[in-house]
Amino acid sequence: MARLPVRRLSTDVAPEWDPMTEMSRLANEMMSILQGISGLSPSTSAVMPAADVEETEDAYLVEVELPGVQKGDVSIEVTGRRLSVRAERKERERVGMLRRRTRLTGQLQWEILLPGEVDADKAEATLSDGVLSLRLPKPSGERARRIQVR
Repeated sequence: MARLPVRRLSTDVAPEWDPMTEMSRLANEMMSILQGISGLSPSTSAVMPAADVEETEDAYLVEVELPGVQKGDVSIEVTGRRLSVRAERKERERVGMLRRRTRLTGQLQWEILLPGEVDADKAEATLSDGVLSLRLPKPSGERARRIQVR
C-alpha cells in the first residue's frame, strides 16, 4: 500500500482569515469570469436589464426593470417589430467616502424582436417604482380573429 505525501501546516502561526476580504475577492473573481464569458467590460458596454414580455389578444405588454433611472433618461424606439429601450443610470453625488461599490451606473440597453408588428402611434409607456411598463397595441390587421364553424 503506497503512502501519499501529506502537507502539514506549521502549528506555530495560525493564518488570519477575514471573511469580508474573502467575499470581495470572490466577487471580483466572479465578475472577471462573467466578463470573460460575455465579452463585456463594465466601463465600455451597456448593461442589459431584466424584462418580461407578455402577449395578449390585442397588445404586447413589456416590463423592463430600470431602478434608479429618471424618465428623462429613457429612450424607447419601435421600428417594425424591433423594440429598443435605452437608459442611463447616473452616479449620484456622494458626501462621504465610498467604501464599497457593487451597483452599476452608466448605459442600460434592452432590445427584442417582437413576434408581430405593433401600432407605434398608440403605444403607451410609464415609469413607476423603477419599472418601465410599455403597452404596444397590435395593428387591427394583426389581431387574431376567431372563426366559427357552421
